[in-house]
Amino acid sequence: MPEKPRIGVYVCHCGLNIAGVVDVKKVAQDAKSLPGVVMSKDYRYLCSVPGQDLIKKDIKEHKLNRVVVAACTPNMHEATFRKVLEESGVNPYLLEIANIREHCSWVHRNEPQKATRKSTELTTMAVARARSLEPLVVKEVDALKSVLVIGGGITGINAAIDLAEMGFQVYLVERNESVGGRMSQLDKTFPTLDCSTCVLGPKMVEVYRHPNIKILSYSEVVGLEGYVGNFKVQVLKKPRYVIEENCTGCGECSTVCPIEVPNYWNMNMGVRKCISLPFEHAVPLIYRIDMDNCIKCYKCVEACGARQAILFDQEPETVELNVGAIVVAIGFDPYDPTKDEQYGYGVYPNVITGLEMERLLSAAGPTGGVINRPSDLKEPKRVAFVQCVGSRNLKRNPYCSRVCCMYSIKHARQLKEKHPEMEVAVYYMDIRAFGKGYEEFYEQAGREYKVQFIRGRVSEITEDTKTHNLIVHAEDTFLGRPMELEYDMVVLAIGLEPHSTTDKIQEILKIARSPDKFLQEAHPKLRPVDTLAAGIYIAGACQGPKDIPDSVAQAKAAASSVATLLHKGKIRIESIIASVIEDACTGCGKCLKACPFQAISLDQTRNVATIVEAKCNGCGSCAATCPVGAMQLRHYKDDQILAMIENAVP
Repeated sequence: MPEKPRIGVYVCHCGLNIAGVVDVKKVAQDAKSLPGVVMSKDYRYLCSVPGQDLIKKDIKEHKLNRVVVAACTPNMHEATFRKVLEESGVNPYLLEIANIREHCSWVHRNEPQKATRKSTELTTMAVARARSLEPLVVKEVDALKSVLVIGGGITGINAAIDLAEMGFQVYLVERNESVGGRMSQLDKTFPTLDCSTCVLGPKMVEVYRHPNIKILSYSEVVGLEGYVGNFKVQVLKKPRYVIEENCTGCGECSTVCPIEVPNYWNMNMGVRKCISLPFEHAVPLIYRIDMDNCIKCYKCVEACGARQAILFDQEPETVELNVGAIVVAIGFDPYDPTKDEQYGYGVYPNVITGLEMERLLSAAGPTGGVINRPSDLKEPKRVAFVQCVGSRNLKRNPYCSRVCCMYSIKHARQLKEKHPEMEVAVYYMDIRAFGKGYEEFYEQAGREYKVQFIRGRVSEITEDTKTHNLIVHAEDTFLGRPMELEYDMVVLAIGLEPHSTTDKIQEILKIARSPDKFLQEAHPKLRPVDTLAAGIYIAGACQGPKDIPDSVAQAKAAASSVATLLHKGKIRIESIIASVIEDACTGCGKCLKACPFQAISLDQTRNVATIVEAKCNGCGSCAATCPVGAMQLRHYKDDQILAMIENAVP
């Protein structure tokens, strides 16, 4: 027989976040008369150590077996108060939280009476639900001490190294031929102007040589089964038409190859051979044949000789990896400015993107670091940078891409260092120098390097057809007048967008995306690298636009979270999951189609649905879909929800 509810109600002031609007003492007083309530108190900060100790003391003295906390969102402190119950010997799921901060004080700031009445009503509903709560069993599953990292850019590399150093077996899957990601295309990094290769190169070598890391380059994740602690991942290794074990990276095959193709690593400026490396310090140092353009002249086979590394009939290969957790670090794609016809990109040859300027400035780029404008290969005397292309635009991407201001200032400084006499202007809406040392970097560009900053959005770029010079049409908002200035070259500061593989990764891993289409974290403050899918973490620019320091910081955060999850070899799984009333189940299968996590199967012998508890994420889709009510979500059963509704004030 279930024990009689003995409920303690606690109303939090949250400083003045709640108490500044809501009469918290009245809410606590009103709760004392509710059925099952043994005691009710208000306290300034319930989440503080004294606040938690107060609840523990009352549980012991008043033999409380249910606790209701009227405070902030459960996203903030539900785990905190569950731990309080658990440490007091009470099942942690006999807790209910009434959100009277976000739902009352914050939305009714100028209506204290209404906010107080609503707080009382929400607390009343919470007490009604608390009376019908049931203890849930906390279960554990074994966890493999191995990790999959998807994406071999600076984020994935750092996550892999940190995990490997902690003793985990790491599989690093990179879709391109080499690790390094977008950072490998950069010349220098702001604000210190370190050589990008000097920073990234040693990390690439370290991740390749580490005994606990296996790199699967030119590979893609194509399937996922299992659950947290025990994932089975299918990885497709695409054919290089070169046997990895036999290739020594000598380059003799590329030397004799007669076919040239556009060099995508140089943003298709310049060419490379049909059999080649993406760049000379690629990791792993293994060549690949572009079979779409290969004429099979067999000169590469002859040059390879006894090594016999060329294999024209090589087939794709699927390998299965068993891992306990997954870190997603797939990065970003640069915005395609051809969508914005007013800038003339793809029409006027001397309009280029920031990433193309990056390759032109690089000594390893297509021009060896010499800046020539594409139309006539002459050195430009006047260069303009146009900010916020594809960013902060309601028709494109409303968000700020964060890095564009800084990389344009970096480029402007590099140009002035090489050519002090060059005229360089930056057209901007707002300069966002948000990082450590960034503001000084920006100020130095104007003060010492004489870079001209013009506040005003560019409306159009046109071309003088005779000279191929460009006319920038804009408004100087400080002067309040339109302006038209002529430049030899214009650089578009393109923003960051979700990577092209984000749709596929989301579908395979069953993780959420935010309105900006980047991958969604579980909580922006408390769980910034977690996802709602247990055991799957995100880091770097796949979560949202960010610079290298922030990407590395998230990589380390993700590695730490994975280690916290897996280090014991066992994992607690969420208890708020679906359950089946087998006597009511008709085996219709609608719940199978509704489940986004493939956590439900049909027992053909008994014709009833069954739950794989470790895969269930407690979303409730099955319970909402079941036509006969046989599928219930623990902790949110029909009677528990109806109890709240019945006690809601009409």
